[in-house]
This record gives sequence, C-alpha cells and structure tokens, in this order.
Amino acid sequence: MAIYAIGDIQGCYHAFQTLLARIQFDAKKDHLWLVGDLINRGSGSLEVLRWCYAHQSSIHVVLGNHDLHALVVAAGFVKAHKGDTLDSLLAAPDREALLTWLRHQPLAYQAEVAPGLSYLMVHAGLLPDWTAEQVLDYAAEVEAALQGPDYLHFLAHMYGNLPNRWQADLTGIDRLRVITNALTRLRVCTAEGEMEFQFKGELADVPPPYLPWFALKHRATQAIPVIFGHWSALGLQQQGGVYALDTGCLWGGQLTAMNLQTKAISQVPSDPRDNHRPLKL
Repeated sequence: MAIYAIGDIQGCYHAFQTLLARIQFDAKKDHLWLVGDLINRGSGSLEVLRWCYAHQSSIHVVLGNHDLHALVVAAGFVKAHKGDTLDSLLAAPDREALLTWLRHQPLAYQAEVAPGLSYLMVHAGLLPDWTAEQVLDYAAEVEAALQGPDYLHFLAHMYGNLPNRWQADLTGIDRLRVITNALTRLRVCTAEGEMEFQFKGELADVPPPYLPWFALKHRATQAIPVIFGHWSALGLQQQGGVYALDTGCLWGGQLTAMNLQTKAISQVPSDPRDNHRPLKL
C-alpha cells in the first residue's frame, strides 16, 4: 500500500487524472491525502468533487479556503467571484450529496503512515503556540459548527480578517473565525502570531515584521512533519519538517504528489483543458 499527498487541485481534473496515472494509484490498496482546495478556478470542479466522493474510502481530505467558499456561495451568502468555476457544481443534480460530503471533511488530519512516521496535514498554516493536539482540537470545533444543524449560521459569519490573532478566551464566531483563517488562509504572521492575509508572494518578498508561519523558531509543532498547500508562489518545499505541495497547477505550473512513506516526488504539468491561468511571475 502506498500513501500519497497531493497539492492543491483547484478543479484541474485532467492534470489530477494524469498524476494519478503517473503514480499508478490503485484505489483498492493505495490512499491519498489531499491538502484542500479541491475545487474552484479550474474548469473541472464538479468532476474533481465527484471523483473524491466516489473514492472517499481511499482518501483523506482537509478543507481549503476555496472549498469553504464554495459552501458559502452555495448557501447564498455571497455571490460567486469573477474567477470562480462553480456553476456546473451548483447546477448538478447531485450537488447536495457532494456539498454535504464536502462540509463533513475536517480542517486538520494527523496519522501514522509508517512505524514511527506520522504527518499533520492542514491546508494553509499553523499558529506558533498551537501544539498538534490543540490543532486537532481547535479544528474539531470548526468541524462541529460546519457539520451541525446550525451550520448556516457559521457560514453566514465565517468571512472576515478579525480577530487576527489567537486568544484562548475567544468565544463564539470570533473563535471559530480565527481557527478557520489560520488553518485555511494563513501564510505569514508575526512572532506573536498576528496574521496577515494579503501577502501571496515569494519568500524573499515577505514584508517585515511578518515571517512565514513555518519559519518561526518557537513554533510548537516544529518536531512534527507538516503537509500543507495554499501558497503557490512558495513552490515545492521539503525541508525543516515542512512539506509544501502547492506548485501552482492552476497557474500553469505543476501538480505535485509526495509519497509519504519515501518522500519521493512525482509531478505532472498543467493541462490546457483545465483552463489554467497564466503563470504568476
């Protein structure tokens, strides 16, 4: 049995299928970890979600910001953005089954893939003071809100940049929003954990006093291998116990898979049929 993690698919269905063929994925015995942003912006959002739904016993998913955005749009709380590619999903006869399945996915996942080797997976980032146990506990709070009978209340109030730092005594939607933003939107923060959400550029251009979340020396999860995506300008990273797998397939880059047992990398180029955007410079 092989276990692979795959970076942000974002509706790039054809590249995704090519990558599965490249790694010779066998759903009867192999498993995939998907770092979130399964859908939106590529032309195959519906096809990607249908594939995941059909193969749910062989995959582990964490939600990304684009996945949550699709749920908010589907609920009617915001209009679709100009670059969204959700129309086919929202018009599909199986939309409710697909969106309900999506809404029931976690925001963080941790498991052992080989004796003595385990990974923690989130879509975007981790705040410096959070231990792995706290990450899973805090993620579970959001998951309970998403999966509960009052989930529409959470979706209606999910968006916002404030509060922009964690405090253990936060309650209600403020608490859930900080957790959601950290796990699905974070790229950079201060040493004190104050989050900034506008920066999307390369490492060399991170504006002070901010630092990449994974570069903070006092980060409580330093000893735990972390898999994430979300930051396409960062590119492939495999160092210091962090594994960044968003390599910009949507933007004309590549789609990346990492064998979690051997750490070997497999990549395929973007596919024009996925209507990728011009590569960001």
